[in-house]
Amino acid sequence: MEDNKGQNIYKVIMLILIVIIITSLLTAFGTYQYLSNKKSVDSNLNGLEYTIAKFRRQLEEDYLGEINDEDLIEGAIKGYIAALGDPYTVYYTKEEMQDIMEETNGNYFGIGVYITFNQEKNAIEIISPLEDTPAEKAGILKGDLIVKVDGEIFTGEKMKEASNKIRGEAGTKVKLEILRGNETKEFEITREKILIKHIKAKKLDNNIGYIAISDFDGGCADEFETKYKKLKEQGITKLIIDLRDNGGGVVDEAIDILNLITDNGSTLLITKDKNDNEEITKSSKNPIINMPIVVLTNNYSASASEILAGALKDNNKATIVGTTTYGKGIIQELHQLVDGSGLKITTNEYFTPNRNSINKVGIKPDVEIDLSEEHKKIIDLEEKDDEQLQKAIEVLKNK
Repeated sequence: MEDNKGQNIYKVIMLILIVIIITSLLTAFGTYQYLSNKKSVDSNLNGLEYTIAKFRRQLEEDYLGEINDEDLIEGAIKGYIAALGDPYTVYYTKEEMQDIMEETNGNYFGIGVYITFNQEKNAIEIISPLEDTPAEKAGILKGDLIVKVDGEIFTGEKMKEASNKIRGEAGTKVKLEILRGNETKEFEITREKILIKHIKAKKLDNNIGYIAISDFDGGCADEFETKYKKLKEQGITKLIIDLRDNGGGVVDEAIDILNLITDNGSTLLITKDKNDNEEITKSSKNPIINMPIVVLTNNYSASASEILAGALKDNNKATIVGTTTYGKGIIQELHQLVDGSGLKITTNEYFTPNRNSINKVGIKPDVEIDLSEEHKKIIDLEEKDDEQLQKAIEVLKNK
């Protein structure tokens, strides 16, 4: 009995030491106010250590099952960060960070869907399934709401956890419960390796080039430039950039694309941190694209898409056609910690070159037009039925 007590005391002491290390790591990302008020920090840490140690002792005394300290600590950190109430500030385990890096580099294992946080419904909404992926083949549609993954309920603020659960090794299966309108549907989908193509490009009639950007992950800008040059060789004189259903990605990729279009020295992006420190990003190159441009947007065009659309609009380099964008005018920084885990933090709000706020507002198009309800449900909509695309073509014909 005395040995057990000794072991329990030892475990509590070790847990306190672990908590001190972790909380020190987290507070390394703290704000200036915390760093300048050491007494407050020490007080908070002492309170946190005491609280966790108290719960740990109670678990040791009463909990029937096995206790895995690593799982408890990981869960504590996730909860600590989630309590901020910001769905975009997230702690990632080492395994989750590996998945993120794979996805950013253009491939991962899963079913092939883009998802977003539907704040109004507190739900995980599918922006679109990727072309020729298990999700598309199974019949998943844009606008579907993910209710359960393998029987576990997921609401909007748990979007990242749901995404991680949907991913998995190729050949394994995942069960999704989907809410489509008022109807609940169930799907069992086999995971595959998903190869993400950022860009689709083609030449339309009247020497109009069409480039659709699905996301702004790594390599997107280089791919955009290559596709544009091929279209230019085919004789295009006008360009449509389609940002519909593009939920964003790496901001620098959007900036690199803007450098291909805007005049050297043009303001592209204004960011402000919590202390109102301002940073202005300007174009650093002479443009290679000098032709009339229309940018297509919808309510799923978010983040880096809004940076691109807003900068082109304010610099009078494009006409925006479609519907008002999502309104995610905040930027996150991703920090990889020494153990391989990661912390993504909302650090800045961004504004268009004309200092227009985007967050929870979005970018209003110059020419507002929506798809019909029937056409919104079709993934590969034919050109003739795409009301927004046809309006973009009409606008360019008059330029």
